[in-house]
Amino acid sequence: MKKFLATLATAACLLTGAQTQAADYPTAEEVQAKLINVGGAIFPIGNPNVTYEKYFTGLTYHASLAKDSIGVSNVTFINGAHTFWHKHHGTCQILVTESGAGYVQIWGQDPVELKPGVVFTVPEGVKHWHGAAPGKMMQHLSIMQVSKEVSTEWLEPVDEKFFDGLRK
Repeated sequence: MKKFLATLATAACLLTGAQTQAADYPTAEEVQAKLINVGGAIFPIGNPNVTYEKYFTGLTYHASLAKDSIGVSNVTFINGAHTFWHKHHGTCQILVTESGAGYVQIWGQDPVELKPGVVFTVPEGVKHWHGAAPGKMMQHLSIMQVSKEVSTEWLEPVDEKFFDGLRK
C-alpha cells in the first residue's frame, strides 16, 4: 500500500473552467466533518472545483496529488454531485473509490455502484459519467495519463430523472 501511495504522489491531474465563487462552497473543514460520517477522507479535499463546475451537477472539490506523466486527483462530490457525460481522448481513466457512495456509467450500459475500495477503469474515448449517489457524498481518485495528446470532451448533462431514480 505504501508503494502504491508513493506512486500516486509522483503524478497529477488537470482540470479547467469556472463560474461560481468559492464563497458559495462549504469550507473544507465542513466537508471533512461530513465525510467522517461516511468513512472519512484519506487525501486532502483540496479546493472548490470552480474551474470545471460548468461540467458538473452540484458542488465538487479537487485536490491534485501529483503532476507528471500520470495525473492523480482526489475529487470530492457533495450531496449527489456528478459529472456530465464526457470522453477522455488519449488516455483511459482509472477511478478508485475512497469513501461514500456513488456511480459510474458507460454509455449504453447499466450504472455501476461505487463504494470504498471499488476500482473502475473507463477505456479511452468511451462516453461516461461518474459521481456521488443521489443525496450522498463520495470521494474518488482519478488517475489518467498527462500529455499534450490527452483531452477531455465534455458532453450533455446526465438525465436528472434517471439520476434521481438511482438507489440512494
